[in-house]
This record gives sequence, C-alpha cells and structure tokens, in this order.
Amino acid sequence: MTASTAPSADGARTDVAPLARLVGATRRYGDVVALDDVTLDVPPGQLLGLLGPNGAGKSTLLQLLCGLRRPTSGSVELFGRAPWDPAARVHLGLTPQETGLPPTLRVGEVVDVVAGHFPDPVPTPELLERFGLVELRRRQTGGLSGGQKRRLAVALAFVGRPRLVLLDEPTTGLDVDARHDLWDAVREYHRGGGTVVLTSHYLEEVEALAERVVVVDRGRVLVDGTLEEVRSAVPARRVRLRAASLPELGAERVVVEGDRHEMWTADADALVRRLVASGADFSALEVASPSLEEAFLAVTAAGGDADGAPHPTRTPEVAR
Repeated sequence: MTASTAPSADGARTDVAPLARLVGATRRYGDVVALDDVTLDVPPGQLLGLLGPNGAGKSTLLQLLCGLRRPTSGSVELFGRAPWDPAARVHLGLTPQETGLPPTLRVGEVVDVVAGHFPDPVPTPELLERFGLVELRRRQTGGLSGGQKRRLAVALAFVGRPRLVLLDEPTTGLDVDARHDLWDAVREYHRGGGTVVLTSHYLEEVEALAERVVVVDRGRVLVDGTLEEVRSAVPARRVRLRAASLPELGAERVVVEGDRHEMWTADADALVRRLVASGADFSALEVASPSLEEAFLAVTAAGGDADGAPHPTRTPEVAR
C-alpha cells in the first residue's frame, strides 16, 4: 500500500499509509450508478465525517470498504488487502444502518457471541460500561427500545479492539443524552489512536466529532477537507443584528424578519464600518462564519447539474 496525502486535524497535509482506500471505485446496480469513480484514502488516527443527501452513495461507499459489496470497477483496499478477505476484517468494526439482533438473546450474551470472533476482545463488562448498557445486560434484545438496540449495535463495533470503525448513522433513534454519551465514547476511542469513518444526517454531530469532512452527492465526492475548508465553500460571512431599519450597505444577500436583519457579505469588516458610518441605530451585532449546514447545502446545491456532473471550480452561493 502506498502513502497518501490527506488533511490532518490542523489542516496540514501529511504523507501516511492509509488503512482503507478506494481508487476509481464505481458501483452500479443495473442502470443506477450508486458510486461514480470515487478515489478516497482513510489514514490512521483520523475521524472522517461523510456527508450527503439520501441516496448520495454514502452507505454504498462503506459497504465497499467493509467488503459487503464489490466495486463494479476500480479497486478497494482494507489494511492492504481486499476487504472481503476475512484476515482484513479482523481489525475492522462496523455499525450498519440496520442491525438484526437475536431477539431471545440477552444483551450480555450478544456481546459475548460477537467477542468470540476476535482474538483479543474488550471484556464484556468493560464494553457495557463504556456504552451505558450495564443495566441492560440481562435484558433480551427483543425487549429493547429502538434507541437501546442502536446503542448495543454501536457498542458491538468496538468489541474486537478495531483499528478502524465504520459507523453508518450511529445515533439514529437516540435521545439527546444518549447521543452525547455515544459521542464521548467515540472521542475516547479516537483519542486512543482509533480511526473512524462516520456518516450522519445530524450535521452538528459531524461538526462536533469530525476533523475531516467528505461531501458526497450523486455518487461523487464534491468536497474533501478539514471543517474549515468545507465551510470556506461559502465565501461569504453572516452579519446579524437588530434594527428598526437599515440603509443599503452593499450586502450580497439580505434577509429581514421583523427587526432582525441577516446580511451575507464577502467582507464583513467593510460592511460593519459602513453600518457604523451610516449612523443607524442597531443592537445585538453578530458576525459569524458559515455553519457546516450552510456549507453543505451550498455545496450540494452547486455540485451537479441535470446530468450529475460536478462543478468543483464553481463558487456556490449560500443556500437557505
């Protein structure tokens, strides 16, 4: 496996040997192209957030990485081997979008069964403690709530002390407290040197966890970079304030709701200077960079035309 260049947590580019790799990977289902000529490296120690609308190809990408499906063309590697090689998957943890659990087995028994497939599993009591499942140890999985089943499914991904974990929508169905508890467990694993690829419909989840973000749409990678690099896909900054009325200040876009004014501009400093010089009476001034959600909406809105061809050089406008 050759070295790859990927963004690190501080935005610097480092040459590292990837744990997983796709090179020109395409996956077709009949006439449907789920993944289209994707090249992507996952270096060790990185927490990568994979974003995209429904049907973008995120789950297909994870299925190729873990060997559940094979590419129609191109290549996929996992720890330098073919992902469908059982020897490669010994070091992999996975939580798919849907997980079937034996309804008559107890929670602790399910963990024990899965642990038996690995040479050095995490002890069951330790794993249950880490994921807040101790009180459910003797509960049959058929009697668990949807959120409890999801917590167990995520916990099972970590049983074998994996070097790489793939989490496909891991917090679906969890309440706020359970979601934050899971975030803490993922952060702890990552701090210990673990590598994570995470898909989520909760953009705040990716913003809270990921150091690298890949945006996929129509089976293609539109953006791949640090959080700040993805946010920079929206070249404007947001200026918010309260005022009864404002003069024309040269903003590229203005939204007014009652006395709340939201303006988008490429030069927030110049706009604020014009605001002060105008003598307008205002309060609650706030200047902020675009959120990950705003950048995501802008990238996917500008990422392809009717034939699905991406426009990587097009500067997207703010999408609301």
